[in-house]
Amino acid sequence: MRLASLRRARSRTRPGVTGIARLDRRTWSAVKRVRPGDVAVIDHVDIDRGAAEALVAAGTVAVVNIAPSVSGRYPCLGPGVLVEAGVTLVDNVGADAFAAINDGDLIRIEGDCVYQGDTLVATGVLQTAESIDREIEASKDGLASQLEAFSANAIEHLRREQGLLLDGRGVPDVRTPFRGKQVLVVSRAYDFKRDLASLKTYVRENSPVLVGVEAGADALLEAGYRPTVIVGDLSDVSEAALRSGAEVVVRAGADGRTPSLDRLERLGVTHTVFETGGTSEDAAIVLAHTHGAMLIVTAGSHASLVEFIDRGRSGMASSFLTRAAVGPTVVDAKAVAALYRNRVRGWLVTLLVLLALLMVSAAVFATPVGQDWWQHLSDWAGGVYDDVRGQL
Repeated sequence: MRLASLRRARSRTRPGVTGIARLDRRTWSAVKRVRPGDVAVIDHVDIDRGAAEALVAAGTVAVVNIAPSVSGRYPCLGPGVLVEAGVTLVDNVGADAFAAINDGDLIRIEGDCVYQGDTLVATGVLQTAESIDREIEASKDGLASQLEAFSANAIEHLRREQGLLLDGRGVPDVRTPFRGKQVLVVSRAYDFKRDLASLKTYVRENSPVLVGVEAGADALLEAGYRPTVIVGDLSDVSEAALRSGAEVVVRAGADGRTPSLDRLERLGVTHTVFETGGTSEDAAIVLAHTHGAMLIVTAGSHASLVEFIDRGRSGMASSFLTRAAVGPTVVDAKAVAALYRNRVRGWLVTLLVLLALLMVSAAVFATPVGQDWWQHLSDWAGGVYDDVRGQL
């Protein structure tokens, strides 16, 4: 332990950024193990905004990416988030870095080079705000082809799941009552903390059904709420959330696979299976809509076409179609928060009325007539006080 501490101290006297390496080819898995000051070593082509924000929130000081962070297919949003937050980003270092670096190693990044002690273990491209801007600008040419692929995926998804999207066929029965109620669906992705913080008044006044999409259940717990329903592939959901008393709906893929079933059975958590080729967030929205939800508010979700494509998954076409099928029932949290932020509060109206009455009274009592009234009122109050006192 003492030797490791000495090595760490010695490394930090050298130029560059030093931290403990956390290796995982899946960025979201790496995020769960990253501690403030660590270096995430990942394999993520076109880092999306949600993954980047999670790395920043975890306290990552640097990201070493095996793959190119901007491939040129489309203008992804994640690399800009990392660099703007002050996170050192070295990408395209090659697959050999995974063999050269072990999880838990102390590594140092200087320029575009990655060192373990004095040994150079990888080199790549050091990204800056300027270099990312250039690559994002160049990648806009690939957006048209991504839109074509997006459209093809949407058509294929509609062909497979039109019964589910249009008629609700295949949606499982649940014990949670949705009919006529408002529902808040929380995903742990874009701006989820800000969304939840902005919805405090909405949640307090409307008591919506709280649906956590996968790790969104933990986001609800962290915000001080208890999820009513948890939906999705639940391998990334904490045991505390699964044991919180929420109704659990496991999303099975189009192939019927449910990777998290073994874990749920081991924990003794009762669950319902929902088979769909869409994303877990889509499953939550369709579940609430089919069972009669009056309004569905999505927090931490992706709302624009650029954000759909930024996730880099064909499943984003299903999200687009799900929102089209559900229609005006779905509202983004930012819109709801804006309405509540600009609304005149009841207590504020009452305060303004009281202030107005006070000002009118002061103005009246400043006149001779008002002074006579005040004298009569004072005499009457004094008489009442004397009578009460005499009876005691």
